[in-house]
Amino acid sequence: MIPIVAKYAPFTGKVVQQMSQRSASDFVAARVRDMAPSPTIAVSDKARALKAQGIDVVDLGGGDPDFITPEHIRQAAIDAMNGGETHYVASPGIPPLRKAIAAKLKADNGLEYDWNKEIIVTPGGKASLFQAMLALAEPGVEILVLEPAWVSYVPMIEIAGGTPVTVSLDADDNFRITREKLEQKITSRTRGILLNSPNNPTGRVLTTEEIDTISAIAIEHDLLVYTDEMYEKIVYDGNEHISLATRPGMWERTLTFNGLSKAYAMTGWRLGYVAGPKAFMDEIAKVHSHSVTCATSFAQFGGVAALTGPQEFISEMVTAWDRRRRAVAEGLNRVKGFKCDLVEGAFYHFVDIRGTGLDSMTLADKLLNEAHVAMTPGLAFGEAGEGHIRLSFATSDELLAEAVKRIGDAIGWA
Repeated sequence: MIPIVAKYAPFTGKVVQQMSQRSASDFVAARVRDMAPSPTIAVSDKARALKAQGIDVVDLGGGDPDFITPEHIRQAAIDAMNGGETHYVASPGIPPLRKAIAAKLKADNGLEYDWNKEIIVTPGGKASLFQAMLALAEPGVEILVLEPAWVSYVPMIEIAGGTPVTVSLDADDNFRITREKLEQKITSRTRGILLNSPNNPTGRVLTTEEIDTISAIAIEHDLLVYTDEMYEKIVYDGNEHISLATRPGMWERTLTFNGLSKAYAMTGWRLGYVAGPKAFMDEIAKVHSHSVTCATSFAQFGGVAALTGPQEFISEMVTAWDRRRRAVAEGLNRVKGFKCDLVEGAFYHFVDIRGTGLDSMTLADKLLNEAHVAMTPGLAFGEAGEGHIRLSFATSDELLAEAVKRIGDAIGWA
């Protein structure tokens, strides 16, 4: 209970003390009170708590590249800071960074945007998605979310007042997106589709057929598409990332979200961006300016160096992750009840654990408490993720080998 609250008396301005019978939860908005914390962060918090007790935990629950940000990027931020770039900057981002993003989108994705009107730099990719939802979702608006889905998509829509409508994809069909599955969930209130490729957690990269299906449905039903392309640089086995906005009739109805966190090992820098038609960007800019003002000034100069400087280290990271992807899959396929197919993109395995007879929450707890390996239960990514468990292979070869050994010893070897 909150025993006493301060209350201003009418007209006098004096503070009086008043007994309150309300609990803390009575002061919390229902949309937040009923929301669960981020499951991926919860896994990392549990792992850190065990580590604090002196327990050796291998944490594969997060999504943080194990490589340090390249030196030339770090130096650019240091130089900017030492040069006095420690103040507010233009709310949508410093011009050099927005110009670099526009050049990147044209060269890499075949997308043309006006750097001064159609790109906003945000403190992380998550912020760009959140701000777009606050600007465009409201009560009565439904947005389709393809599950399994990153854990923050549904809460973002709910906080904004919109209604997330989940579209469950079939694990036995490689989580393929079909016209039938989408159209079953479209109503007169549907205003958008939120998707992610390469996908977190499944590792899927959308095929040309799937992209064409989504485009056709968006045009037929007059929908806005939110496409999260954060993992675009991390693809394997000849898979190709295609930006949805390049499809005929899609540029004007697509918001493209991306950032520097994954491809440039800059998760802690918090640099993301959204690009789209000016009519939408003007509204998102309002939310951006009233919420965060601007992304960190000197970090943005590091972002310029990232996009305009050497790019070879990206392929070096992807080569390392490819090696680890194969080694982990080979090892986990020898564990009883585990089935680990090679993912097409990103740096997660979404392991099929249905053969163990355990649900994902039970298995994740078992592995954390008995094997001291932290992984994220598939249920965290929606009901379509049940029967799976997500692990990140963006860590060292040695730790991954140790994790596989611990998992096999705890569950049993086939």
